[in-house]
Amino acid sequence: MALLDDGVWHGKIWTGAWTDGHGGTYAVTEPATGNALGEVGRADPSDVTAAAERAVPAGREWAAAPFAERAAVLRRAADLLTEHAAEIKEWLSRECGTVTPFADFQVHTSAQECLEASALPSHPYGELLRTEMPRLSFSRRVPAGVVAVIAPFNVPTILAIRAIAPALALGNAVLLKPDPRTSVSGGVMFARLFEEAGLPPGVLQVLPGGPEVGESLVTAPPVRVIAFTGSTRAGRAVGALAGQHLKRAHLELGGNSALIVMNDVDVPAAVSAGAFGTLVHSGQICMATSRHLVHRDVADEYTALLAEKAAGLKVGDPYREDVALGPLIDEGQRDRVHDVVARSVSGGAKVHTGGTYEGLFYRPTVLGDVPVDAPAYTDEIFGPVAPVTPFSSLDEVARMAADTEYGLSLGILTRDVQAGLRLAEQIPAGLVHINDQTVNDEAVAPFGGVGSSGTGARHGGPTANIEAFTETQWVTLRGDVPPYPF
Repeated sequence: MALLDDGVWHGKIWTGAWTDGHGGTYAVTEPATGNALGEVGRADPSDVTAAAERAVPAGREWAAAPFAERAAVLRRAADLLTEHAAEIKEWLSRECGTVTPFADFQVHTSAQECLEASALPSHPYGELLRTEMPRLSFSRRVPAGVVAVIAPFNVPTILAIRAIAPALALGNAVLLKPDPRTSVSGGVMFARLFEEAGLPPGVLQVLPGGPEVGESLVTAPPVRVIAFTGSTRAGRAVGALAGQHLKRAHLELGGNSALIVMNDVDVPAAVSAGAFGTLVHSGQICMATSRHLVHRDVADEYTALLAEKAAGLKVGDPYREDVALGPLIDEGQRDRVHDVVARSVSGGAKVHTGGTYEGLFYRPTVLGDVPVDAPAYTDEIFGPVAPVTPFSSLDEVARMAADTEYGLSLGILTRDVQAGLRLAEQIPAGLVHINDQTVNDEAVAPFGGVGSSGTGARHGGPTANIEAFTETQWVTLRGDVPPYPF
């Protein structure tokens, strides 16, 4: 039985049942061809208000369910992701422009997120506290209540489920706003998945919509926690609005991640790692390798080999062809990438390959001798562009790598791993990979950035997830009411 191709969701939003959204509908478009694949419902603020009110009693009942019941739903969701992997990967290819290996990774990691979350309901949830009084004193973690998940277009399954799964497992209700451009693979799919997994109605609701829906989710009184993944600009707005309403916002934002290549490396191996770090999923990954900082002794060789490798990669429609890179998500993103390249070249960078496009297909691009004030060096590109900038010493590259508002991921390639670790200690980053590129993610590992990359590790592993989606409650118990002087 199909998970997504039975048509019940077309033109609808999910509120525990498939219903019409008050905002009309969105077209589901295939970036590679421009073809319409269907339509999804569009929510408006009134739908958010109703969904938030509906989520409160549904969430309370769900939180009161036996922990084994909640765990079973998460395990069933993991099984369904694996069972329907081919169908989900097809939607990722068509709706997101995802190549097959990266679609495989998304489905696998999404299933792992559900399996990891399934252990949370039975995880210890409190501790006994010392007390000077004749009483029992302890703290316990209780569900936050209603959690809003605002997810992006670029890796829609992982970047939604990594918040949905632990929030549900810990007894919360979830309101999900997928990006309108990926509302099927990042929204409808989860509604169908958890419907089939046996999640009670109203515990997860899916509300595709624009900025007004996101704002309504942040301000809706029942919503206590917001898990947002997206651009730094939008994240600042979400964080500011959440602060005004005294709500917690977990922000996973942009990056300008450096890959440092020392002069003792195997250059072809370093080039392979660097090419993957920049070009996987056409660079549309927050932790993509955005700056290649290469020791001057090997910079020319590295740049030449990187350009050769990039020039040989096939770009095309991943649904219909075997390609290395698919399309960018839309014209706005393509134009932004090309503007960064053009302004960087005007500022002194040299194009070694690429810098051109056809439709939404942007050629893998390598820029050499990129000045440190060029947009390709200072900005998050979010496209298949590899800027290479040489350095001469460890002190210089430490300053260069740290000289950014972002702090998401860092890669260091060197035969001297201890020197690499010492170097990493000088560069603020939420993720550090010695002898690997910057794009790494596992369901068991904490994930998050610092600075303009976000509010730290709020996803991955039991510690981060329990902190993110529960509140700490202090409880005391006495055998009798004590006497007081009043």
